[in-house]
Amino acid sequence: MIETVFRTEDLPVADRADAWRERLSQAHAPVDLICRPDSHFSAHQRVIPLGSTLVWPSVSASYVIRRTPELIRSSDPEMIHLSLIIKGTVGFRMHGPDALYGSFEFRTHDSSRPWEIIMGTRGEPVHAVSVDVPRARLPLASDEVDRVIGHRLSGREGVGALLTSFLTTLADNTGSYTAADAPRLETVLLDLLAAVFANALDAMDSVPAESRRRTLTQRIQAFIREHLHDPDLTPATIAAAHHISTSYLHRLFRDLDRETTVSGWIRHLRLERAREQLADPARSDVPVHLIAARAGFEHHPVFTRAFRATYGVSPRDYRRRALLQGTGQRHGTSRKANRV
Repeated sequence: MIETVFRTEDLPVADRADAWRERLSQAHAPVDLICRPDSHFSAHQRVIPLGSTLVWPSVSASYVIRRTPELIRSSDPEMIHLSLIIKGTVGFRMHGPDALYGSFEFRTHDSSRPWEIIMGTRGEPVHAVSVDVPRARLPLASDEVDRVIGHRLSGREGVGALLTSFLTTLADNTGSYTAADAPRLETVLLDLLAAVFANALDAMDSVPAESRRRTLTQRIQAFIREHLHDPDLTPATIAAAHHISTSYLHRLFRDLDRETTVSGWIRHLRLERAREQLADPARSDVPVHLIAARAGFEHHPVFTRAFRATYGVSPRDYRRRALLQGTGQRHGTSRKANRV
């Protein structure tokens, strides 16, 4: 079977980090290296194409990689990624708390959501076999796939062990297959992926509905905070990002507080963010209209009216009073220190 081999040692030192970022971007979706490898960085990757699915065993030194909202807006091929960690530790952050993965665990993410990965959390090399597959090729409903993505999956038992065996055998014995075997191998791989995901869904369905609803609400609130700066953040876009209806989104917020709407909560958070920045001496030279824009207010007059209605004073007057008060407190502290 034809495979492509990449080795950083075949490149000049100055080109290795960018070349590795490009390889990762080609396999999954555009990414950024946020902790650039040093001159001793090394990576070895073999790419095994199975139709539209890629399997790529790799060994790499420690680095940190991220997919950002900006990269998602510029390009989203709607790819699903699964990595089988063979050796080493991998840190992962997506929509939930930070997670740490070890040997023979599956880590998943997709190209449609922001995430951050730390390869080799202790500075050690990481051995892995990764899979990148178009979302549309998985024989599962998209919302079912979304429920599994980001959750820890075991590669040591049950269907997970079957997938582990398939991936490691394929990676170790590519010479025994021909190009004509690729379509059949892809079918087997997709069926195993679907089985692992379905097994995880069965386990998740045993969780009480109320717990799942609270978890979803927490994810939505974190999503809103992360995207406050986006003027296009609306109940419709939030619901679409979480694959739920807008009416169900409103119902989740009514369950939290009968007096709070989704739009009202977004406006409250934006005003609070702007208020905090207006009172920050380190941002005293940032124009008020720019602070408003960074908080997600597209129109400055709308921001001014909302701010005055909430805090009883204009943004400019609030900033002036807050900065004067802060100056007075610092002077008072200084005088007390001089008397000691």
